[in-house]
Amino acid sequence: MATDKIVQFPDAARASSAGRRLIPRRLTDARLVKQMSQTDLAQKIGVTRQAVSAYERGGKLPEPQTMGKISEILEQPIYYFTGDDLPTFGEGTPRFFRAFGPKTKKRNLMCDVLGDWFVQIGKYVEGYVNLPDVDIPAITPTGPEGRYTDEEIEQAAEMVRSHWGLGVGPISNTVALLESKGIFIARCPVGGQQVEAFSFWNGEQPFIFLASNKDAAVRSRFDVAHELGHLVLHQGVGLEEIEDSRQLKVIEAEANRFAGAFLLPRASFPNEVYTPRLDAFRDLKARWKVSIQVMVYRCKNLEIFDEDQVTNLYKQISFRKWRKSEPLDDYFSFEEPKLLKKAVTLVLQHGKVAADRLPIELRLNSSLVEKICNLPEGSLQTDAIISPTPTLKVE
Repeated sequence: MATDKIVQFPDAARASSAGRRLIPRRLTDARLVKQMSQTDLAQKIGVTRQAVSAYERGGKLPEPQTMGKISEILEQPIYYFTGDDLPTFGEGTPRFFRAFGPKTKKRNLMCDVLGDWFVQIGKYVEGYVNLPDVDIPAITPTGPEGRYTDEEIEQAAEMVRSHWGLGVGPISNTVALLESKGIFIARCPVGGQQVEAFSFWNGEQPFIFLASNKDAAVRSRFDVAHELGHLVLHQGVGLEEIEDSRQLKVIEAEANRFAGAFLLPRASFPNEVYTPRLDAFRDLKARWKVSIQVMVYRCKNLEIFDEDQVTNLYKQISFRKWRKSEPLDDYFSFEEPKLLKKAVTLVLQHGKVAADRLPIELRLNSSLVEKICNLPEGSLQTDAIISPTPTLKVE
């Protein structure tokens, strides 16, 4: 296990900075993000697994040449390995991954570290920019086991809509809506893994991390609503609950029900479903920006159709090969997070931090910072041109 022990670099590795330090835990985190085992890393840098283990325990210092290889393979600059973690908003809650277990362990560990870096970037930006206040209603279950009834979930979604003044019509942009309520959202690559999204709280600050490899914008919108469901319904859920496959299944079903109720309110959506014919859902999809499969499932939840009708619709979906790709999928653009982008741009515009200095301040490689903050590729360079975004204030 990584420790916080600090190992001094020898003179040859210090470059122009005296007293540069290697923080073993940072090495472990960078390795986990690349989904490498200690053996994997050892083979790539030409040392033994035992040597890598010693580096991560703080019991041994890599030779300067080896440290250079580590930096190259893990795609982090030397300043990443020598800088402490940045402050956060407080204690973190468990991440709401869709699955736990041996098959997803590497993926989840990677996402844990990415989530930590996401938090540190958010906290850093908050030190310069006035961000929207967090405005998420608190919901608690009434049952003794901490689970929600379907009716409670429907009411919770309706309460959130009412609290935010949304009415009962379609939501034009889910990402922009949630960012306006103080939720940090990032859309970032996750190494080709099947990660739809995950969410969590850090202190009093909510976060949603979206995978960038989702195949359709409407599915991504549902992911956003699903993660909002976790933030609203599951603030008190502990790690032992979500690591229990049976309980996780129930928790995920609750978040799905919330997402359906939030995007397709029972006070309005049923009034527009006039036939169980599959083709009728094309127009509904264009209006509500929700996948046909989700709308069919919502019709099942609300008992608009009986079991035979729902079964027949799913058979037609399979026959038409709409399971992975539906009509109008290409019609919608992905909703891009803008809160962090605007905040960082404002910081750079006002000269609070130079573009090429920001990654050093954040202690991460510039490419990753650009991706998490949704900045243009190469923008964190000395000669980068940043377009004006006057919607936030610098403190």
